[in-house]
Amino acid sequence: MKTIQGKGTRERPLAFVMGSMNLLRPIGLAGASCVAVTAPGSPTVHSRFTRAVLPWVDFSERTDVLVEKLVRLGAAQPVPPILFYEEDEHLLVISRHRETLGQVFRFVVADADLVEDLVDKNRFHALAERMGLPVPATRHLRPGESPVPPNLDLAFPLIVKPATRRDTVWREIGELGKARQVESPAAMRDLWPRMAASGRNFLAQEIIPGPESRIESYHVYVDAGGAIAGEFTGRKIRTYPNAYGHTTALTITDASDVEELGRSLTHRLNLRGVAKFDFKRGPDGRLHLLEINPRFNLWHFPGALAGVNLPALVYKDLTGQTRPAAARARAGVGWCNVVKDFAAARAEGIAWSDWLGWVLRCEAKSGLAWDDPKPFLRKMPFFQKGWPFRARRLADPAYWQKNMP
Repeated sequence: MKTIQGKGTRERPLAFVMGSMNLLRPIGLAGASCVAVTAPGSPTVHSRFTRAVLPWVDFSERTDVLVEKLVRLGAAQPVPPILFYEEDEHLLVISRHRETLGQVFRFVVADADLVEDLVDKNRFHALAERMGLPVPATRHLRPGESPVPPNLDLAFPLIVKPATRRDTVWREIGELGKARQVESPAAMRDLWPRMAASGRNFLAQEIIPGPESRIESYHVYVDAGGAIAGEFTGRKIRTYPNAYGHTTALTITDASDVEELGRSLTHRLNLRGVAKFDFKRGPDGRLHLLEINPRFNLWHFPGALAGVNLPALVYKDLTGQTRPAAARARAGVGWCNVVKDFAAARAEGIAWSDWLGWVLRCEAKSGLAWDDPKPFLRKMPFFQKGWPFRARRLADPAYWQKNMP
């Protein structure tokens, strides 16, 4: 990649973006030109906001090589670039190589020990116990150390989830979901050999009753001085699968109790940078903390459309610009992944007409925007070699599950 000059009379720092269109778009809407650090063929490669590409497939492998490439390309720029990251793998690269990357890039990231505590679920549980965080009752599971599951002293049914990142090994146990529900001690005994064979550790956690739509979140950016520069709240609408699945539809909210608890935990943890606090609201209205993700995420796209663009605030701070006065997000702004949300809505039995009306009113659609159409269009069969033979895949939902941005 050649040195890239920013637009205008002043050199505007590039934004190196490890992430999806849901992160790249709010950065681009803030006026930054982007370098997509992503797999070849990713939708971000084709965005109008992307000026160059650093191809990289697996952010958990060969991280030293990735860091070397980033430093070389970043050092070639006329002004230090800004670094953004969306997934746990991206976050760990930045955090664990912060001294090396910090010589070339500007970025915000939480304290190194706190990052490790929040990414590793076992460490997070230990942190929650030390600090008295409002998490559901949880126990560590180490299947490789015992031929039978321990007496968990938890109320069944409960959920089991991986202690670290989800991968192909977890998908063999948890299928498509983020967690797996276990109905009884007998069901745990049946599952135990598969868990032991995985070579992984897990967590068992008591279930907070209610659908995924009762999961609410607090999103925040804390500047270097410890001030909250921007914040908003949100709620899931649908996930796929419907239980313990990945978000397919959400809305920005104005929940004062979520905001109050999120702020309190932010200060207790002495957190810096960006973070998302996930809570589940119990039947009695009480909020239970599920996890904390100290990284950028897909919610920042609808948040930006709602008036609180956290990536833009980070970009302004790191480039020495004056950030705008704090604003409140406009409640009701929606986001969806159109294809995956169709599958989620169908699984819930929602009428086609009702779902379509909601999608048409939804302001933010993952990977789909009229002013930046290529990320979506490049996935269409007729833009690929031999498209007449691939066009029949349009009728196959599995094709869209795999290829939708």
